[in-house]
Amino acid sequence: MLQKLKDLENLLRQLESLVVCFSGGLDSSFLLKVATDVLGERAVGLTAVGPTLPESERQEAQRIAKDLGGRLILADSREVHNPDYVRNPSNRCYYCKSELYALAAEHKRKLGFAFVVDGSTVDDLGDYRPGLGAAREAGARSPLLEVGLTKAEVRELARQMGLDFWDKPASACLASRIPYGTSVTVERLGRVERFEEALHRLGLKQIRVRFHHEVARIEGANDEINVAFTQREAIVREGLAAGFLFVALDLAGYRTGSLNQLLPAADSKS
Repeated sequence: MLQKLKDLENLLRQLESLVVCFSGGLDSSFLLKVATDVLGERAVGLTAVGPTLPESERQEAQRIAKDLGGRLILADSREVHNPDYVRNPSNRCYYCKSELYALAAEHKRKLGFAFVVDGSTVDDLGDYRPGLGAAREAGARSPLLEVGLTKAEVRELARQMGLDFWDKPASACLASRIPYGTSVTVERLGRVERFEEALHRLGLKQIRVRFHHEVARIEGANDEINVAFTQREAIVREGLAAGFLFVALDLAGYRTGSLNQLLPAADSKS
């Protein structure tokens, strides 16, 4: 694992200057940290800001970048103005990532930098990730993946380095809460964000609000399902306030990519 870190440092030196697509999540934060250590001001993070990014995560990304001593650009993201994105096909992430890499490439040119990089790891090869195709088309590099780092190894290295985000839960954009084939609108994203923020205030951390029109289906970590049930009256109240008519607790709990189970049905609609 330490050899992979050395390989990563050497690779970043070879790249010489780069824009890091920075979400504030574990992987991109770790990458920005190492890139900043190796390249100094020749590394800069870029966060795409728009309705799919919760305000709390934007603030957290800014805090992490500042704590790391990294430079950060906040760029307005326009994917919600793309009809192909809004109709929410099964390759929705392709359109989102294409917008991200286009923004990063634009700033790369302005800065006179050499590369755009992202925080993909080996684990990202094992799930449905249309965004990887967008990365290849854009010529973006994935240094963590290229040196063979897994998410578990990134997490352990971040822990050993004393980085406070080492145990940060996985996160995804708000559009991932809306099933494929259901259009992504600013209003729907706002409802999901308001409800999730309310759940966080109630003490629930690893939580997702899946949008099903009038129904909000809550996925929570296994150790939080019982906690959520004991607070069901407050949760229902917050769900109604966010614009939902019904609130359901998914007993299967939180799992990444759960809406990918609907891919065949979504593809049949398109």
